[in-house]
Amino acid sequence: MSELLDWFQTPPGQTARAWEQQCFDAALADVFGYHALQIGLPNFDVLAANRMPQRWLAAIPAPAASPNARMVARESSTARPVALMTASEALPFDEESLDLVALPHALELSTDPRATLREVHRVLVHEGRVAITGFNPLSLWAWRQQRARWYRYLGGGRLYLPETGEFIGMMRLRDWLLLLGFEIERTSFGCYQPAVRGARSLARFGWMERVGRRSWPMFGATYFVLAVKRAPGARLIGRTWKKVPGIVAAPASVTRRHAHLSRNLEHESEAR
Repeated sequence: MSELLDWFQTPPGQTARAWEQQCFDAALADVFGYHALQIGLPNFDVLAANRMPQRWLAAIPAPAASPNARMVARESSTARPVALMTASEALPFDEESLDLVALPHALELSTDPRATLREVHRVLVHEGRVAITGFNPLSLWAWRQQRARWYRYLGGGRLYLPETGEFIGMMRLRDWLLLLGFEIERTSFGCYQPAVRGARSLARFGWMERVGRRSWPMFGATYFVLAVKRAPGARLIGRTWKKVPGIVAAPASVTRRHAHLSRNLEHESEAR
């Protein structure tokens, strides 16, 4: 967690943070409900544009044996207050009690990202939404990260991205969401600039953001996903769900008809 927060203070981190904040603001501004939860990255306020009355921030604690175990509370002092500290794999909320859950890089920080998604699915109401951001392993930034790892094995080199666990690709994340019953509403990729460290160099390649979205959309350094929880088999029923029985004419009595005809014939014969 501490390494990830430090990286977001670097020029590449600030570029990624600005793009992700724009995605959260645009996607969550019109998501309505009562209870929203952000998990991880306390220095981010990804729910700032959302208008739900109850918006909570949950911090992910570091392992007890780690020297950064108390780093979360200190670093989150500059952000909005932390409501609770919890593991993302075991959320202390009732079933179907939240309308929105935001996971800014929380799956990469989780020891079991699939368990985290299962917990999010459990606590979300029907038609509830989850917003996710992460690093794309199919990007120029991830390629430089992999190359730096090989250099570190040889005794040198500096990583470009933070060590936040395993990066989760978009297709892999999409499969997990579909298996749980989510429906993908929006996907976006961003940060197509080369893996350079300086702010001026990143600004010089700013034109690649527009070209990348049009030419190679799935190779951005970061991605954003918005998914909605669907109830299998659910169907809205209106006032016309019952069929109105039609008016069926009563069948004519054949016996009465023959009797009537026979009486008419008798009267005609008597008249003659």
